[in-house]
This record gives sequence, structure tokens and C-alpha cells, in this order.
Amino acid sequence: MSYGYVVDVAAVDRPGIVAGVSTVIARLNGNIESCSQTVLNGYFTLILTFSTCEEYDADVLKNLILEEKGLEGCQAIVFPTSGNVRPNFGSNANTYVISAFGKDCEGVVAQFTRYLGSKDVNIVDLYANITKDSQFVLICQVEIDPELDLKNIQFDLEALGEQAGFTVRIQHNNVFVATNQIRLDR
Repeated sequence: MSYGYVVDVAAVDRPGIVAGVSTVIARLNGNIESCSQTVLNGYFTLILTFSTCEEYDADVLKNLILEEKGLEGCQAIVFPTSGNVRPNFGSNANTYVISAFGKDCEGVVAQFTRYLGSKDVNIVDLYANITKDSQFVLICQVEIDPELDLKNIQFDLEALGEQAGFTVRIQHNNVFVATNQIRLDR
């Protein structure tokens, strides 16, 4: 039998945090199944899922992580997974990338994400940042139920962007990857 867990770690950024967390998981004979890590304005965040053959209490796992050398000052949340959690349309969903950019203004993330939520569009990855020249960039990967009218969503997003002074694009994930892929196989 396999037991799954979600781990979320945050801290002021410094080298060695991923190494510390993954060392604890390796010591438990755990297998990291997925992870995402980023640094925003000097703050580190990592979320990962892992499985192990032995069942652990979430608080015990949290303490093992926070007691690991090099992880002093980190904050952690640990909880067991509850099986394969997916939106209702799951494997039938189409994946798209939405990009929006324009002059930074308050509330733009809330405006776009509220709209997406109202249409039951699932955001699976989101990146937002203010550039050095005060431009705001928002990129999100979304899953859209094939039953929804993509043209209407695109029209609404472009109208929303126009009201906020933003340029908005929506592309199928395959097109986005093909036109933006960095080739490392040289």
C-alpha cells in the first residue's frame, strides 16, 4: 500500500532548502511525484507531493522537515493526499495558456481570476510579476472544459484586458509550447 502527502514549505530564500526537504523524504524511502518551486521577491516557496510505503502522521512529517539541518526558519504545511483529485472534466479538459500584460494597476489579478473562476476555468499554474519598467505580466496555464465556448471566453478576456489597459492572449498549450520552447538538446 502507498500513502501520499502534500508538503508546502516557505522561507526567506537561501541555498539548500530543496536539498533539505528532499533529504527528509529520501530518508523515509519516499518518492517525490511532483513539485514546483519558485522565489518571489526574495521569498522561497516549494510545494510537492510524495508517496511512501509507510503511513505517517502529518505533524510528525512536518516536524521531521522543520528539524532538518539547513531548514531553520522555514514554515511548513503537510497533509495526506486524498487520491487522484482532478476537476470534474479532468482528462477531457483542454489546456490553454493565457498571457496578459500592461501597466501595473491594483486588482488586476483578482479581476482576471474572478472571471476565470466564474466560468469554472481551472487555473493549474499562475505567474505574475512587475517588470523594471512597471509593466505587469500575468501568465497562467488553465484547463477549460470542452463544453465551454472558447471564443466567448477569449472575447471576454480581451474585453476585460482592454478595460484595464492590458493586452490579453489565449493559446492552446501545444501552440504555446511549440512557439516558446527553449531547446536544450544541443
